[in-house]
Amino acid sequence: MGVEPVIMSAGELESERAGEPGRLIRDRYRTASQVVQNKGKMSCLMINDIDAGLGRFGNTQMTVNNQIVVGTLMNLSDNPTRVSIGQDWRASDITNRIPIIFTGNDFSTLYAPLIRDGRMEKFLWQPNQEDIINIVNRMYEKDGISRDEVEHIVNTFPNQALDFYGALRSRTYDRSILKWVEDTGGYETLGSRLLSRKKDDNLPMFIPPQQTVETLLESGNSLIEEQRLVMETKLSKEYMKNMDD
Repeated sequence: MGVEPVIMSAGELESERAGEPGRLIRDRYRTASQVVQNKGKMSCLMINDIDAGLGRFGNTQMTVNNQIVVGTLMNLSDNPTRVSIGQDWRASDITNRIPIIFTGNDFSTLYAPLIRDGRMEKFLWQPNQEDIINIVNRMYEKDGISRDEVEHIVNTFPNQALDFYGALRSRTYDRSILKWVEDTGGYETLGSRLLSRKKDDNLPMFIPPQQTVETLLESGNSLIEEQRLVMETKLSKEYMKNMDD
C-alpha cells in the first residue's frame, strides 16, 4: 500500500518516569504526521500487542503510566489534529490526522471507554482452512513443497496456530544446526573454535536441510508431543504436594 508506519511495542508503554510513555506516544504520532507532510507518503502509528502492556489480568496493578497512556490514546482519538509534546500552544499548530492501529489477542482486558464503538473499529482476523493453506503454501514456496503436500500437512495437524507450521520448518533447521555443531567438534569446543580460529581455518560447511513432507510431519509430531507434555505435566503439583486441585 506504500504506507510508512511508525511502530511501537507494548514494552514501551511503561517507564520508571511518570508521563514518559504518554509523551512517547504523542511524539511518535507527530513523527507519523511529519512523514505525511515531508515525504508525501501515507503513514500510521502502530502499537503491537497492546493488551500485553495495557491489559488488566487478574490482580495486576494499575500504574499512573497506564492511566496516562489510556488518556493519551483517548485524546488522540477525539482530537487527532491537536497533539502537543510540551511546546507552547499555537493556534496554527495543526497535525495531520494519523490512523492508530493496535494489534492484540484479548481486547476485553483493555479500558472499556477506549475500545467503545465510535472510538475504535475492531476487526477479528480468524483465518479459515483455505486461508491457512494459502499462507502456509507461501511459507514453503521456496522449499519445493507442493500445494497438495501443504494441504496434507495442514490436515494432519488441524486446529493449530499459523506459528506452528512455521515452527515445523524451524525444527528441521534446528536438527541440521545441531548436526553441524557435532561436526565441528561438539558444543564443548564450539565457542573456542569460533572465537579463536585463524582466518584460514575452515569450519565444516553448513548445508541447509532439504524440506520434505516426511521431515515436516516428523517435526510436527515432535511439537504435538511437546504441547501434550506442557498440558499434562503439572510440575507445580510435584513441588507443592499440599496444593488443592
